[in-house]
Amino acid sequence: MKKLLFVLLLAVASISLAQAKSYYFNAKNGDDNGKGTSPESAFKTLAKIAALKLQPGDSILLASGTSFQESLILNAIKGALGKPVVVSTYPKNSPEKAIIDAKGFANGVLIQNCSFIEVSHLAVSANGGKLAPIDGKLPDMRCGVLVKANDAGRYSHINILNLTVKDVFYEEPGFTRGKDEVKTANGTQRYGWGIRFISEGDAIFENVRVEGCDIANVSHTGLKLTGKKESILNIKLINNKITNVGGPGVQMSGVKKGLVSGNQVNGSGSKSDSRNWSRGSGLWTWGTSDVIIEKNAFLNANGPGDSAGCHIDYNCNNIIVQYNLSANNAGGFCEILGNNYNCAYRYNISVNDGFRIKGKDGAFQEGKIFWLSGYIGDKVKPKGPFNSYIYNNTIYTKNDMIAQVAVATSAAGVLVANNIFHIAGPSKFVAGDQLKAEGLVQAEIENCFFQNNLFLTQNSWPKEVIIQDTKPLYGDAGFVNKGGFKLEDYIPTNSSLIKNKGITIKKINGDAIGLEVGLAVKYDILGNKITGKPDLGAIELKK
Repeated sequence: MKKLLFVLLLAVASISLAQAKSYYFNAKNGDDNGKGTSPESAFKTLAKIAALKLQPGDSILLASGTSFQESLILNAIKGALGKPVVVSTYPKNSPEKAIIDAKGFANGVLIQNCSFIEVSHLAVSANGGKLAPIDGKLPDMRCGVLVKANDAGRYSHINILNLTVKDVFYEEPGFTRGKDEVKTANGTQRYGWGIRFISEGDAIFENVRVEGCDIANVSHTGLKLTGKKESILNIKLINNKITNVGGPGVQMSGVKKGLVSGNQVNGSGSKSDSRNWSRGSGLWTWGTSDVIIEKNAFLNANGPGDSAGCHIDYNCNNIIVQYNLSANNAGGFCEILGNNYNCAYRYNISVNDGFRIKGKDGAFQEGKIFWLSGYIGDKVKPKGPFNSYIYNNTIYTKNDMIAQVAVATSAAGVLVANNIFHIAGPSKFVAGDQLKAEGLVQAEIENCFFQNNLFLTQNSWPKEVIIQDTKPLYGDAGFVNKGGFKLEDYIPTNSSLIKNKGITIKKINGDAIGLEVGLAVKYDILGNKITGKPDLGAIELKK
């Protein structure tokens, strides 16, 4: 009986697999009157997708090297676990991707109310072009890839893999934004975006992956996830490259649980095109919880405000920023805003972050190497951040820049330990930068543990800051290559000053949680195992 049941199940599985179909599209040699089920009978236009009754396991395959002057739309398509509906290039493993040129369309790829979808190995652009109204209204944005859910329900397993998304702009070349647009919170005009996920109403995304994508030259954010509280669950943003985007590199709102790892963001807030917003951090979170941001590089963020390497905006909890390289970002390195709980920066290396000077070149915020801000909105009383853990980071600033620091009096629960502050130039306390309530009227911060940090000199931390190291260390760590932009440049050579000089990190007094992933760390930023007492900074010496 068991043997018969096994045979029947195997037969059903075989039939199910046999039913999966591949549909071929060739913009050059295709014919919409063909069957579309072989390369020889390929369809010509992506509009034919709407007439297909796609089933789990089916594939939509676009001929490599051909260019489709239209939008690819998947609406209410459902694959199944282990049998996603796949959109990709043929032949398989072709070095040349199929091209979607969505000039004049709202999106290069639109995935709406779908589950178990995999889109891979395509090149997408959407550089201006007149848009037609939709339901009597012009679209308010243009996206390389837009994944949207606006019907109630759960939409799972959306995988965006190995795409090239470049040159996405709403406006035509030559369009110039007004000088005040860059001062607005997120931009008020129409923009082009790289890859976007948007959940609306009672729709929930879960198990979202964006991996191996190359996003460049878009007028706003490279990779953005937007949802209400906890409406985007379990995300993985892995090994993506985001270059010269007009807004932030990566931004997430309403996300719960995620891993952001191995990404390189270079040149967020780019001014390379007059259509750009020209402001943005390498990555920032808002209203997000339980996300690990690790092993990324955040480089050369530009803008008159914000524009840190990676910052934690308000209403977040348990955001862990670890093992990252942050370098040459105008806004700064460590930035935690208000109403944030149990967030951490640990085992990161920061190089010349926070060089921006307020009032110069239109800047309306100072750059800062270290900023705890209670900001939770304009004209709202500052709140927090609470239980912020900053330990074992290596922070270097060159001698011709000012290392600026700001700490709001609303902060409560702060741990700063085992860091190296190699401040070669002057340091400065800045106040009233975002709210006057963060100004010079200082009071004691509750539950502050600030000890055992290595400063280059006694002037490396401003004396006016409300929190001061009660057991500071002084000296030169002796980095291999000061001012370099490789992790290995910050290996200390002064082992007697560094080796085993760290202290064990414990919970802040009054904090019952600590960090959800634990305070103890097994490895440093280079993957060296930590044995015995931790060393100072982000790199554990082998000897």
